[in-house]
Amino acid sequence: MAQFTLNINSNTHQVDVAPDTPLLWVLRDHIDLVGTKFGCGIGQCGACTVHLDGVATRSCLLPISSIADKSITTIEGLSENGDHPVQKAWIEHDVAQCGYCQSGQIMNAASLLDRTPNPTDEDIAQAMNGNICRCGTYTRIKAAIQTAAKEV
Repeated sequence: MAQFTLNINSNTHQVDVAPDTPLLWVLRDHIDLVGTKFGCGIGQCGACTVHLDGVATRSCLLPISSIADKSITTIEGLSENGDHPVQKAWIEHDVAQCGYCQSGQIMNAASLLDRTPNPTDEDIAQAMNGNICRCGTYTRIKAAIQTAAKEV
């Protein structure tokens, strides 16, 4: 076990965990931020996506020891009132069905719009590739990102 100090959603948290503990489990089990979901555990589905210094990152594969002084943003920290342009567009386009993958989808989309404020269809397809939605709401996801891009 080792002591780690983390900057999560602009708050400082200290945890005492094994250095190889994935960030996902630190968030869920030690800090009680459960919006980030476990999906596949091998970084393929995107349900566990968070921002690490603003970059969409799969938290299920990221050992806590590799984070150092980077800033972590989870779905809970994306906006205080759920009014981030991506979150509002998600509601407007009724994207979620079962909802399980949505925090990862939203975090990936928000990271895309931070890097590329006016994404093309190809930009969206490339950035969102790998975020799996079992319900198949990809058309609504794309439309929501296009709508959010107008507000970013």
